[in-house]
Amino acid sequence: MPQIRALRRVASLLTTPLAPEDFFGLVNPLSSTRQLRGIVTKVTRETADSTTVAFRPGKGWNAHAAGQWARIGVEINGVRQWRSYSLSAAAGHDPAITVTAIGFVSTALARDTKVGDLLFLDPPQGDFVLPEHPRPLLMLTAGSGLTPVMSMVRTLVPRRQDADVVLIHSARSPDEALFHDELLEMADQFPSLKVRHWYTRDTGPDASNDEPRRLDLTDTTDLESLCPDWRDRAAYACGPAEFLDAADELWLRDGDDATHANLTIERFATVLLPGTGGEGGIVTFEKSDKEVEVDGDVPLLDAGEDCGVVMPSGCRMGICRSCLIPLVAGKVRDLRTGEVHGEEGELIQTCVNAAAGPVHLDI
Repeated sequence: MPQIRALRRVASLLTTPLAPEDFFGLVNPLSSTRQLRGIVTKVTRETADSTTVAFRPGKGWNAHAAGQWARIGVEINGVRQWRSYSLSAAAGHDPAITVTAIGFVSTALARDTKVGDLLFLDPPQGDFVLPEHPRPLLMLTAGSGLTPVMSMVRTLVPRRQDADVVLIHSARSPDEALFHDELLEMADQFPSLKVRHWYTRDTGPDASNDEPRRLDLTDTTDLESLCPDWRDRAAYACGPAEFLDAADELWLRDGDDATHANLTIERFATVLLPGTGGEGGIVTFEKSDKEVEVDGDVPLLDAGEDCGVVMPSGCRMGICRSCLIPLVAGKVRDLRTGEVHGEEGELIQTCVNAAAGPVHLDI
């Protein structure tokens, strides 16, 4: 309406150089048209190293589907750092992330987050979601790979009596297994959920194996002892890279084409092509007036952060494109494919490209 637009213009003149919404933010920290935000509402210690951070998002947040992830920003020492985290809360509930204290940002979130803290957000995304139609499911997880699957279990099992879910989770011990007690309680309450814990370092009475060892996916022996009808289920797998590679090979080798097509994998790290590292070179960060010599398998993002350059980043997996920086000169190598490329002004994904000779970046 013309009257509202006129009022906004007057308000802008009175608050210059700030915008009116900057003053609204003093009253309501979630009120911002510039950046989606969330306020921490609950902090729950899950294990000695893992913490669930629940938050209430502001206007602009899209309700997440079970299994999706979101980019989360947090201010550390005055610098806003972004990382991508799976959402562990059930769909239809306020979101939450479950963070393990590994790495600079995750450690800060897991150790230092308090109720009332402000988080910066991007809307949830991802295709690791429940099937459209009901069917028997197998959830195969290890370590923190349980977090997106936990969202699925919390969403599906209490709401559908016809659910049929087998969850196999590998952890070092019961004390280090995420959501251990909650999952066992859910399995007792809902016959549609069967939970199989596999402890790689525990030999107690609740352990799956007499001698601690990894869940072996090089053949079907362990899997068939835990879920004999695994070939007939839609399978979801999430965990460390070697765990997922083994699962992918097993489904491909010991199932048919339809069985392999029923396997959905969520990776927390970029799949890099072996041997893609080359000669490397000196990387110059023009605006920061810094340079560093790096090997050919070091992502430009890591090279910049290691020498103190404030680098934009997001998923760190080559998906969200938040790390794009213009190339001033030089060539880079895509660590996923081995392709060498680079033209002046080209936007480079620094999380998945490395120096292929001297490189100059516009940052």
